[in-house]
Amino acid sequence: MNRHVGSSLDEFLADEGLLGEAEATAVKRVIAYQLSQFMEENKLSKSAMAKRMQTSRSALDRLLDASNPSVTLQTMDRAARALGKKLRIELT
Repeated sequence: MNRHVGSSLDEFLADEGLLGEAEATAVKRVIAYQLSQFMEENKLSKSAMAKRMQTSRSALDRLLDASNPSVTLQTMDRAARALGKKLRIELT
């Protein structure tokens, strides 16, 4: 009998020890999407955005790559500030 029949995806991922990683990936994808949208709305190229952030274009590329988990809070904060936004992180 399949013990996962009727369980939620969250329960399944938790049972497999994958829930934290899946949630982190989802958050990263949302952040990358939001930054891309803000850049598009403000007609900012990647080079212009990197300059505003006072970082390299490759660091911005890592931030915008939804599948790349190697992004620091400092980089995310710089991106938010470059767009006139605030980065807010909560523990819930």
